[in-house]
Amino acid sequence: RLATTMADRLGVETQMIDGRRVTDKETLDIVTMVYGGLVNKQVVAQLQTMGVNAIGLTGVDGGWMKSVKRPIKHGIDYGYVGDVIEVNGAYLRTLLDNGLTPVIAPITYSVEGLLLNTNADTVASQTAISLAPDVQLTFCFEKTGVLSNPDDESSLIARITTESYTQLKAEGIVSGGMIPKIDNAFAAIEHGVQSVRITHASNLQGGTIIEEI
Repeated sequence: RLATTMADRLGVETQMIDGRRVTDKETLDIVTMVYGGLVNKQVVAQLQTMGVNAIGLTGVDGGWMKSVKRPIKHGIDYGYVGDVIEVNGAYLRTLLDNGLTPVIAPITYSVEGLLLNTNADTVASQTAISLAPDVQLTFCFEKTGVLSNPDDESSLIARITTESYTQLKAEGIVSGGMIPKIDNAFAAIEHGVQSVRITHASNLQGGTIIEEI
């Protein structure tokens, strides 16, 4: 959201398709500055004050997350958007083994050296997969979890399975930006991540559990 706010201030139009940002060159510069710079360092600074030895990263640093520029499909060009093709989990494990906590901004790179805006949920999912199986993944956002009514926090869907997910999408209960989030949750489960939940940061043991059933 901060990138969208900054884009508005600079007069750069924000375009979203199925919950995913269309990234032209101006937008790429903005998301790199905001997420790879400002937000990343703010989080690192706060963690340092709490005694957590954090280190800020993008996928470019150490070359640990490589992407390919998303091809045009069905006439849709997402611009400078990356689809992850390679993740070096050993690099992250080295940092963790040395007492460093990575704070990762969703900017990756291509073999051509292009910076690519990459869906944050995808980066989280691929990071967890690279560290599987001894890892749990929690997606935190502004709601208590996946809601059947976005305006009613009490309408929490406690569990989503592959079967119920298909129905929820068909009925339009799950749509927009929630679709890539849940898609990435299932991808993590399918690739050996122990557990996945979607919740608010204030309730890490609650929210919606994603199960492959």
